[in-house]
Amino acid sequence: MNKTVLIIANLDTRGAEFKFVKELIQSRGLNAILLDFSMEQEPFFDGDITCEEIAAAGGITDIREVRRLYKTERNKATENQIAGATKIVKKLLDEGKIHGVLGVGGGTSSLVSTTIMKSLPFGMPKLMASSMAGHPKYVGKYVGTKDITMLNTVVDVVEINPILKTQLVNAVGAICGMVELSPGWEVEFDQPVVAITSFGFAERAVEPSIHYLREKGYIPVPCHAQGRGDRAMDELIREGWFQGVIDFVSRGIGEQLLDGNCAAGDDRILAASEVGIPQVIAPSGLDMLSVGGRQNLLEKYKDRPQAVIDKLRIEVRTNAEELKEMAAIIARRLNISEAPCAILNPLKGWSSLDEEGHALFDPVADAAFMEELKSLLNSDIYVKDVNFHLNTPEFGKEAVNVFHQLFQEWNQTKM
Repeated sequence: MNKTVLIIANLDTRGAEFKFVKELIQSRGLNAILLDFSMEQEPFFDGDITCEEIAAAGGITDIREVRRLYKTERNKATENQIAGATKIVKKLLDEGKIHGVLGVGGGTSSLVSTTIMKSLPFGMPKLMASSMAGHPKYVGKYVGTKDITMLNTVVDVVEINPILKTQLVNAVGAICGMVELSPGWEVEFDQPVVAITSFGFAERAVEPSIHYLREKGYIPVPCHAQGRGDRAMDELIREGWFQGVIDFVSRGIGEQLLDGNCAAGDDRILAASEVGIPQVIAPSGLDMLSVGGRQNLLEKYKDRPQAVIDKLRIEVRTNAEELKEMAAIIARRLNISEAPCAILNPLKGWSSLDEEGHALFDPVADAAFMEELKSLLNSDIYVKDVNFHLNTPEFGKEAVNVFHQLFQEWNQTKM
């Protein structure tokens, strides 16, 4: 059976572009289904899935009502078409009838298409071709924590012209290549999969830990803890992808608390605790707050010690009182876990910016955090003082050893 690409379109404002895209996909030997979510007016031609079908699936049985709402309460019309399209696309997915998704268009199409894509499984090919892909204020909202590829068409997707045609060919080539080569998204692992949070200021520990985990029979998956990567990790934990976590870089807790650039939402540590998988926590990144490009935060913290990496990466030191608040959050989230947890306390510093002679070194604040955390944790949560700096291979090896012990004990209790 040939694989199928779903094309998400609004055919009331665009027509020839989508005929070209569909025919080009079919010329590659793939099937193509054209889904039309039009809201504004009659489409130039019907999609394989019509806007009337989408409207009804969203709850509005008459497409004329969608068009009326589009003029007066556009958000309601959009939400209805997103809901209807998502419902239909999920049914196609469950029936095995689609193998990749392509969105093409402007702002509205980008919003609708990527929202639908977010409901689809991790690993399924998803591509959005739009000039909005070059807009930094929107791209993060379109992609979020999902594996959506954005292709910047540069020019608007309105009527075929030589420049747009080149970009549409590139978009079709990209999605067809993804679909043709994709092995599917039902992945089976023959070893336990362990998530590892990482960033550059802890890489001397993280990189060796990957090799130590492999040696002990695990599949390590590093997740970049810059706010998005750790959010994505927590979502994947809830979806059942990981059987354990070594959380070297728990910085998202502090960034969320203090509204830094790398805020990671309210699931940090909580996801693993609620799902019930073993986790080892270290405090890298709690010693800093990312404020680059934020004039209000730069002014607020102008008297703090800071490390300037570049104009976007400016880290200021967190203080003892802020760290105590972070300790309380971490303790609350760990205390609810039914799986084993451990805290590792690196006595010589938490990051490459937090060691003697460097800008963010503050052992007094670090100690205040750990004292508060120890006082709030359940007695069965293991806390170990480690006489290494966190950003060292020795600390990475210790973290893996502790995790391995927890994981083995946990597995034995479940047998």
